[in-house]
Amino acid sequence: MNDETLRLERIAGESLYAAGVNAETIRYSFRVFERHLRGQSILELGPAEGVMTELLAGTGMSLTLVEGSQAFCASLAQRFPDARVVQSLFEDYRPDRSFDNIVLGHVLEHVLDPSALVARASKWLAADGRMLAAVPNSRSVHRQAAVLMDLLPTEDALNELDLRHGHRRVFDRASFHQCFADAGLAIEKSGGYWLKPLSNRQIEATWTPQMLDAFMQLGERYPDIAAEIYVVAKAARG
Repeated sequence: MNDETLRLERIAGESLYAAGVNAETIRYSFRVFERHLRGQSILELGPAEGVMTELLAGTGMSLTLVEGSQAFCASLAQRFPDARVVQSLFEDYRPDRSFDNIVLGHVLEHVLDPSALVARASKWLAADGRMLAAVPNSRSVHRQAAVLMDLLPTEDALNELDLRHGHRRVFDRASFHQCFADAGLAIEKSGGYWLKPLSNRQIEATWTPQMLDAFMQLGERYPDIAAEIYVVAKAARG
């Protein structure tokens, strides 16, 4: 294994994406992405524990999963026997087909060069395909509050949970959108979800499912300060 693969296996062994509020955030991101799915095929990059995968599989579209962690791939292949599971670093993946939808849910904050990955993946889109991506937002109200309380030095600083997840950066809207502009893609739709006023631990201790869903929806009304931001992009017309 090279250094990046070893890093991915370590993160997989400690991953919390399928737990608590994190899992609900991924499920809500599917609700957003579902509005924009098209055609018959989906490529999901970095499915991890498969929280999003389970919902994508329910669409009935053909599903290809590319994951760098051997441990995650073994679990995904067992749970989703109809999906094509490929263990590969994104930089090494060479598909033999194009895809109507490419999903990057909480991927770009992990990779060394997010613009390069978007540019590479854009070549795998079908003629009228869409790339759907979501990342944490540095302008989230909970990060702004953390700066005011001296818990973070800056809004885009990596906190304890970021480091646990293996994040390399926290985007704001401008830096996130720039990844797609650099790749020559046109942003068809962008926004946010999950208005998050407190830490995951505080929310999980006291909130009801109804409260959680309401604040997920409120993030769509106030995307600039939502905890998550998303993009739906397509090939720019010449």
